[in-house]
Amino acid sequence: MFKPRSLLLALLLVAPLACKPPFNPKAYPTADKLYDVALVEYKARRYDNAAKAFEQLTLDLSARDPRLPLAYYYMAQSQAKSGQYLLAAGTYNRLIDAFPQDTLVDDAFYLSGLAYEREWRQPQLDPTYGRNAQTAFESLLTSFPDSRFAPLSKKEIDKLDEWFAQKDYDTGYLYLKRKAYDSGIIYFKDVIRLHPNARKTRDAYLRLLESYRAIRYTEDARELCDVMRKTYLNDREILKECGPAPATPATPAT
Repeated sequence: MFKPRSLLLALLLVAPLACKPPFNPKAYPTADKLYDVALVEYKARRYDNAAKAFEQLTLDLSARDPRLPLAYYYMAQSQAKSGQYLLAAGTYNRLIDAFPQDTLVDDAFYLSGLAYEREWRQPQLDPTYGRNAQTAFESLLTSFPDSRFAPLSKKEIDKLDEWFAQKDYDTGYLYLKRKAYDSGIIYFKDVIRLHPNARKTRDAYLRLLESYRAIRYTEDARELCDVMRKTYLNDREILKECGPAPATPATPAT
């Protein structure tokens, strides 16, 4: 237990914090002062305060003020660093729409993509935010192919492609286990068609073959094996399932 003297000291230390009023961006008399305070709050990692300050600045600064795009940028950054990824993505998009020629636009495309991607979090969830992330990264590559964020965007697109493939594969596999083969076939074909370079694509081929054989689509299974042998040369599991390629009949001499 606290001694009375220690308890009194602790209360005296806490009291100023408890009495401190919440941050109010409207308390600052000018946009110049608020901008300086907003940067201080951001650098001090008080991101909630910084987001409020920069949001107020988006209303207070004139349309021609060169700090206005920066206000949107730092507002989005503050939201992202607070874990408010969806809000951050929306703010980056506001920057892109309002200032399409600004030097921060490629940053905003890339960072909005990251924000959407983090909102998706894992392949098992609804992929809407993943699609939004993909669109942001692809827009950057189209509009700013020489941006320093272009190589990073390509990596993120590849990562998202793996997630999309995983999601479709998992859905197809679920149908397969329930013996809903026709539905599973649709998803396995989507993995193969839409994500040919993903790690799960090979497994999708194998599960598609399993589905064909389960419903006795013999000709489809045979044609699929022909494709699998060419796509995955000398793959042991595929050779086990499909066997070696049929020998080509010799052409008779003339």
